Amino acid sequence: MNNNNIMETFYLETPSLERKNEIIDYINEFVEHKSDINGTGSLDKILDGYTFEQALESCLNMQYEEYAKKFGMCQGKTFLLIRKNDNKIIGTINVRWNLTEKMKQFGGNIGYGIRPTERRKGYNKMNLYLGLIEAKKIGLDKVMLDCDVENLGSSKTMEALGGKLERTEIDPYDGILTSVYWINVDESLEKYKDEYVNSIDKSYKNSTYEMIKRK
Repeated sequence: MNNNNIMETFYLETPSLERKNEIIDYINEFVEHKSDINGTGSLDKILDGYTFEQALESCLNMQYEEYAKKFGMCQGKTFLLIRKNDNKIIGTINVRWNLTEKMKQFGGNIGYGIRPTERRKGYNKMNLYLGLIEAKKIGLDKVMLDCDVENLGSSKTMEALGGKLERTEIDPYDGILTSVYWINVDESLEKYKDEYVNSIDKSYKNSTYEMIKRK
């Protein structure tokens, strides 16, 4: 996944207080690069005046139906993409289910992002592949994703994991022409396994596949 001879491995991790400073640095990097922030769940609330602890609590509680409904939102889990070689947060991914009517039209089941200084290295494909594994754990058979039609990198990521373009429409929320894709979870995980499975950290891979087997 890089041009060096060293094999990089990755895994997804639930946000925690232990990663507080790293998460704050991660989010601030987007601000410094004037780049949109995606896939962070509620963690980017720190930019709206919330403490990190408040943002983290909201992020972790969003998986619970009663909590999500209080805010008119769908349930979701947010994960950090960690590169094990240097224990660095490379990206984030947010997996959502029980979508609201609004999210069924635009937004969908998965949002993701890679920090600006780590882009153009193929990491978002790894990020999405791991996100599809988490979607399978939740019980999702198909997932909807979308992106700005001008975001060719994101479109290529979705298509690289088997994404099929369903429609292109203007999202009334922001007025942006948006491409909406669907991915069959099982088909994608099986079809692209040989391409990505060796880059998944061994301990994460073992625990993940054991959990999937039990379902």
